Amino acid sequence: MCWTLYLRELRLASRRRLDLVLPWAFLVAAAVVFPLAVGPEPELLRRIAPGVVWACSLLAALLSVGSLYAGDHADGSLEQMLCSGRGAGVVVVAKVLAHWSLTGVPLALLAPAVGAALGLPASAWPALGASLLLGTPVLSLLGALAAALTLGLRGSLLVVLLVLPLAVPVLVFGTGAVAAVEGGQSPAPYCALLAAVLMLTALVAVPAGAAALRLSME
Repeated sequence: MCWTLYLRELRLASRRRLDLVLPWAFLVAAAVVFPLAVGPEPELLRRIAPGVVWACSLLAALLSVGSLYAGDHADGSLEQMLCSGRGAGVVVVAKVLAHWSLTGVPLALLAPAVGAALGLPASAWPALGASLLLGTPVLSLLGALAAALTLGLRGSLLVVLLVLPLAVPVLVFGTGAVAAVEGGQSPAPYCALLAAVLMLTALVAVPAGAAALRLSME
């Protein structure tokens, strides 16, 4: 059932191609603004590149998370899913996997190119991509939980405000992994911390999101 819902989400997303491209365009546009604001000094841009790319990726990943359940809630399909016996947890997992596949994975693949444009050395590109692959699922999980808690409320800004404070550890560990490579150290400890945060978030966010969906339908 989870696989069926996941494929359904991918098919629906393929009909909204502008929404698919928007996070990637936001990442590139936001990263381009920083050199204009802080100056074109290569050494400065190289030092701030990990934080810039990670912060821009975090915001880009949260662009579409506010409407994660909105469309299904508006047309009544969400209620049918919950009443069909599939379980609210299955719906949450399918939504999270689809959001990460369509947003988190492309951002992780695009981020090294953006970092290279800011002067990030090639040795740090794998750490940047790996940290985003571990960190963006956490953002999808937190966003799904926040979207379920605010289901029925208009506007996605509230979802972003709820997720941003919780996403600070992911941002810190992600940039730390890249900075470790630049300092000649291994990024493995930071990646391990990201993996631990991912597992903890999954254990909490999925059942909590499922409970929030059930409450919203009552």
